[in-house]
Amino acid sequence: MSDPITGGCLCGKIRYTVNQPLQNIIACHCTNCQKSSGSGAMHNAVAAASAVTFTAGNLKVFADTAASGNTLNRYFCGDCGSPIYSQRATMPEVMVIKVGTLDDSNHMKVTMNIWTKSARPWMHIDLATDCYPENRAPKT
Repeated sequence: MSDPITGGCLCGKIRYTVNQPLQNIIACHCTNCQKSSGSGAMHNAVAAASAVTFTAGNLKVFADTAASGNTLNRYFCGDCGSPIYSQRATMPEVMVIKVGTLDDSNHMKVTMNIWTKSARPWMHIDLATDCYPENRAPKT
């Protein structure tokens, strides 16, 4: 098994460990992620919920209604506001970690861009990545 990956919020009150490899970053350009991140996209890494352990702090949650109509629970630090992860209400076994909260993400690479139809015109999107105008199609 690889070394645990650690992360946390801006003020340091939230800390967590991921016990699975994270390599691929998915950039989401939906308008809700733009507003939540305060930038042109939210950069995410998918992890099994069973692989994530919170070692400090208590998160707050905002139940967001996604463009699909589904509920996306957005977890964040109640003190500094850092977004930590999101989770579809219908998929509690999966956590979408916000890559900017990782202590070291130097080994990671953006491999996919979703919701590109709402991307800001000033946001660079590498066309060598997989790009989807909305969410990617479910795997069959």
